[in-house]
Amino acid sequence: MLIKTATFVKSSVNLSQCPSPQLPEYAFIGRSNVGKSSLINMLCNHSKLAKVSSTPGKTREINHFLINNNWYLVDLPGYGYARVSRSARQKWGDFIEEYLKGRENLQYLFVLIDSRLEPQPIDIEFVNHLGVLSIPFVIVFTKIDKQNTAQTQQNKELFEKALYKTWEELPSMFLTSAEKKTGKDDLLKFIGGSNQEYRIQKKTDLK
Repeated sequence: MLIKTATFVKSSVNLSQCPSPQLPEYAFIGRSNVGKSSLINMLCNHSKLAKVSSTPGKTREINHFLINNNWYLVDLPGYGYARVSRSARQKWGDFIEEYLKGRENLQYLFVLIDSRLEPQPIDIEFVNHLGVLSIPFVIVFTKIDKQNTAQTQQNKELFEKALYKTWEELPSMFLTSAEKKTGKDDLLKFIGGSNQEYRIQKKTDLK
């Protein structure tokens, strides 16, 4: 799949403010400073679509982007460290969960994991919570250009081992680098295949 157009639509602070759920949707989330904005910009061939900041926790709303006029990419606030109050973090957590549980056109949540780190408890807890909520998701390891291949593979295997403590089957996983554009084709191919399945299902539902 080739992304030809990527347009910012709106920012929302609750589910009711989100665009009408008429198109398939893919949301991106991860701990603060995991490289989410850089990855989104790389996928969309747009250096300034999602705001990249050196300050963790900069994304504080649900940001919708219309891609090729036929699907949504969503930039969600990061979880974990951010220089805000505990009450503000709780508020973000509440509206993110409201979005995940109530957004009927959400096809997959892309959970970004820093490939340079061994499994972090907050990431494992978040992924396990997605299982409780029955949210379809995939794992995206970021920043693989920052270390050698052996270290990336080791941390990926450690993450898989940590998940197998609570999961019988693991989700799809991708290795990416925003700087080197590694994994771009694989992610877009995955989204393209999901879009096809979505439209086939919609046609079936209309019969």
